[in-house]
Amino acid sequence: MKSYLSLRNKKGSFSFHIHKKSLLCAAVCLLLTAAVMVVSLGMGEMNISPLNVVKAFLGMGEEQDALIVTQFRLPRVVIGLLVGAALGAAGAILQGIVRNPLAAPDILGVTGGAAVAAVAFLLYFESVSIQWLPPVAFLGATLTTLILYALAWKKGVTPLRLVLIGVGIKIAASAVITVLILFSPFVLQNKATLWLTGSIYGVDWNDVKMIGPWVVGLIALAALLARRVNVQQLGDEVATSVGSLVQFDRFALLLICAALTGAAVSVGGEISFVALLAPHIAKMLVGPSFGGALPVSALIGSLILLIADLIARTAFSPIDIPVGVFTSAVGAPFFIFLLYKNRNR
Repeated sequence: MKSYLSLRNKKGSFSFHIHKKSLLCAAVCLLLTAAVMVVSLGMGEMNISPLNVVKAFLGMGEEQDALIVTQFRLPRVVIGLLVGAALGAAGAILQGIVRNPLAAPDILGVTGGAAVAAVAFLLYFESVSIQWLPPVAFLGATLTTLILYALAWKKGVTPLRLVLIGVGIKIAASAVITVLILFSPFVLQNKATLWLTGSIYGVDWNDVKMIGPWVVGLIALAALLARRVNVQQLGDEVATSVGSLVQFDRFALLLICAALTGAAVSVGGEISFVALLAPHIAKMLVGPSFGGALPVSALIGSLILLIADLIARTAFSPIDIPVGVFTSAVGAPFFIFLLYKNRNR
């Protein structure tokens, strides 16, 4: 029995192999995500049964249920899905090219760069439409990535230098954010501080339209580059010997990672550790192959964020706790565990 499902065009110019185990894991993650979405859509100040949620979603339920589900709760759930997928995919990309299990956009400063740009926008460009926030966050993430790449360059870029310099950039970004908040009006300080904790409270369909195409398109583009990531995991010398353009591919993937991070940060703020957790869980399920780990990591990222957001808005109702508080509560101990596990490497 074949372990892979092969997709080829008639001319043979395109072929794609999908491991059946990866396909099964992705299907299970999809079902779990759909189940959590239904539960999340039904829970709140007015509880709606899962059956009525499905009816409302399909346009067959009561008008009041349909209004609550489709207009008030569904945008937040979809944003959670998109932000989680973006963070999960970004983490998988970064760990794939850096070849370090501790790598994640929030740990290497990419999220910090996006946050600096976003906080500056929120504090000093109040009169500008909020629709500009995703491009601004993307610009901040991209500039940070370029600085990271330039500082790490020495006859090429090695994964170790990227990690060391990335940690330094993260610290610098945190210092810049602190200065920006300290020298801003008090009202705006509260707004920026709340945003930095990571929250998807108050989103609507406009936010979905803003980041939806970015997230879907960039994850699809990363999937097309899956083979190049797999080759890079064998080491730069081996990848170069088989004809891979290591530095070009690494740079392109870093830009994709920056764009996904910027899209997530622009709507969800600094939501920590999802990008670290999701790839690890995905690799435990499907193995280290990037082609299988990427989509599963994106789905697990969505699942983590949806569960965290469900707890955040229902556990202490009517208080809506920022989702970043719960992801940090789970992610910080896991990060310490990874540090302990890799202490001798």
